[in-house]
Amino acid sequence: MYSAAVAQKPAQTPRSHRAGNPSAMAPTAKAHDSFKGIAAKLGMSPADLESAYLAAKQANPNLKRGQFVAANMLARNLSEKNPSITTQAILDGLKSGKSIGQTLQGLGLSAADARQAQRQADRDAKEAEKQAS
Repeated sequence: MYSAAVAQKPAQTPRSHRAGNPSAMAPTAKAHDSFKGIAAKLGMSPADLESAYLAAKQANPNLKRGQFVAANMLARNLSEKNPSITTQAILDGLKSGKSIGQTLQGLGLSAADARQAQRQADRDAKEAEKQAS
């Protein structure tokens, strides 16, 4: 009896997958604008920063925009004192499943310094976004 009930259940039609649509993956003017203030603070064009984000997201599909911005801000703020702290090193840590704080500690910062650096990077990013508005 069970198989008869299953056979009568209407099948769901498969939903189309839009991964093949190249325009869906292409950065838009609006996407560039979302990086406008951050890019200016980092000395980059919004298009270059958006392109870097898309490349990083391709390498790590779990990467969030905020993590990418934080990685760039942290590298900008900390690389002079600690040359091992680069955007790529932070992104690699995130890709391996570590948090930003764990990654910074692995790159030589204390837990307290990592927290302070993250707070400063968040403030810098918010300030840059306000200036762009």
